[in-house]
Amino acid sequence: MVFDESFKTIIIALLGGLIPALLWLWFWLKEDKERPEPRGLIITTFLIGMASVMLVLPLEEMARKFISDGPVLTIVWAAIEEVIKLFVVAIIAFRTAYVDEPVDFAIYLISGALGFAALENALFLIHPLQLNETTVSLLTGNLRFLGATLLHAVASGFIGIFMGLAFFKGKSTKSIYLVIGVLTAIVLHSLFNFFIIGNNGENFFAVFGFLWVISIISVLLFEKLRRMGDQSL
Repeated sequence: MVFDESFKTIIIALLGGLIPALLWLWFWLKEDKERPEPRGLIITTFLIGMASVMLVLPLEEMARKFISDGPVLTIVWAAIEEVIKLFVVAIIAFRTAYVDEPVDFAIYLISGALGFAALENALFLIHPLQLNETTVSLLTGNLRFLGATLLHAVASGFIGIFMGLAFFKGKSTKSIYLVIGVLTAIVLHSLFNFFIIGNNGENFFAVFGFLWVISIISVLLFEKLRRMGDQSL
């Protein structure tokens, strides 16, 4: 009986993590419908993103042991997550022949980031579900659907956007753009953690307003990458 309840909890948590992530993935793939990427590679990237959580957790635990300052630890955790997401996507997707236009970097990084968010969100949901705290579970799920899932997509998306903007530039310029993209992702991720998770939902509307603004900016830049790809054909 206990096993059945635990299994049910895990399934509900996984669905709670997967459904919003897949909805956001559908949205971003819809933006790239003219020259879509191979679905098999998108799915693989998404699953690798999920698996990368298992790499991040021990690294974050190690950081916790060495860093006692809360704000610094928050930034370090954000950096770990953004770098690991970039690392696993680069190994799986960027080494293929399918990354052949500026927008592709963003597509694959967003796919991997949403896979990461799916499992991370599921892990956050398990504890309140085990305690039968339905209200807490719904609130946590909604916050992570609206915030963390989109945050992961946009933060990693900005890395891909900067890589795409440097698509036709020299090697040194590409490296500079990559660093700028990673730093941008870490800053956005850290700000979200500071103001949403760290302050227990205070400044809710201000932070989500900021998140939606940067989401709109990322969509506009995404469209710019698409136009760059069209001009290269």
